[in-house]
Amino acid sequence: MSGVIDSLERAQLRRVPSFQAGDRVRVHFQVVEGQRRRTQVFEGTVLKRQGHGARETFTVRKQSFGVGVERTFPLHSPKVERVEIAGRGDVRRAKLYYLRERVGRGARVRERRWVASEEDEMFEAGAMPAEDEAARPGEEELAEEVAEQEEAEPDAEAEGTAAPEDEAPPDAEAAAEPSENGDPEPES
Repeated sequence: MSGVIDSLERAQLRRVPSFQAGDRVRVHFQVVEGQRRRTQVFEGTVLKRQGHGARETFTVRKQSFGVGVERTFPLHSPKVERVEIAGRGDVRRAKLYYLRERVGRGARVRERRWVASEEDEMFEAGAMPAEDEAARPGEEELAEEVAEQEEAEPDAEAEGTAAPEDEAPPDAEAAAEPSENGDPEPES
């Protein structure tokens, strides 16, 4: 029975960027107000990630008008449109509950100075489809134009515009002859 449940949960997983506690993220999620739907952005520091699979959640904390606001999001929910990483935090804990008691500068998380370029491109397994994977508008037309230009430009050697290899300019012969001490003669 658990194999069936696992397969159903695996189908619900989405492609999400790799982030951890201490990172500053922007969470774009859908808010339903009456009959209208709109996307709202919640930007703050990740306090924790917990759970695994389709039930995984993460908690984000921000200061709003001097009041600390925390919100817990299900990571693989369809209401969460995307998660952007605004900055990487330099922390040594998985749960940052101590930030709740701190105010002002003490509540800030130090920014990680060096982040490998490969890490920015990494995504976690089975997460939401990235916009990068889908063809961007105009990308196909650009590729076709480049291919047409390459076909239209004939090779320079085929037209005969390149100088033959056996002929060298007369100045090159004089420069190639060494003087008595073995150095090439300087041109005046």
